[in-house]
Amino acid sequence: MRDTRTELLIEAEALVRGRGYAGFSYADLAAVVGIRKASIHHHFRTKEDLGAALVAAYAERYDAALVQILELHAGGVARIEAYGRLYLGGVEQGLGCLCAALAIEGEALPERLRRDIVRFFEHHIAWLERVLRAGQADGSVRPSLDPAIHARFVVSTLEGALLMERLLAGPAAFAGTLRALSESLR
Repeated sequence: MRDTRTELLIEAEALVRGRGYAGFSYADLAAVVGIRKASIHHHFRTKEDLGAALVAAYAERYDAALVQILELHAGGVARIEAYGRLYLGGVEQGLGCLCAALAIEGEALPERLRRDIVRFFEHHIAWLERVLRAGQADGSVRPSLDPAIHARFVVSTLEGALLMERLLAGPAAFAGTLRALSESLR
């Protein structure tokens, strides 16, 4: 049986990551999924509801990945590298980070979506800060760096590399940026 809601979320995410929130309409989404616009409203009454569902699903996938990184990788730098490889998928697909694509639209977004995006990034920055502090404790991260500042630096570097390299040099250049980031933490 067809899971239309899931299809809508998958295709809407690709549209937002590729075009931005303002860059797609329910008509675009209906055409991609092969349904009528009215059918989308059955699942997501408003575009804002769809956007909130997209951010929630994206955050849930990332939360699961963050747990897995902690389980599979030891040491702060290894965990930061694994985190960076999550962004590499966007480079390979030619798509930006969903929350960054939304954040670019800033004040044009509904307040609810702005709050959801802020919460997403605050969660990641806090996670990265904990990883960096743990890395300092186990000796894998340079003791002189400020974990709070460098957590933001990690996100900024990866988001910037994702933005640039999906258009410029691709996965190899992104991997080079990730290596340089890792070296700056040792």
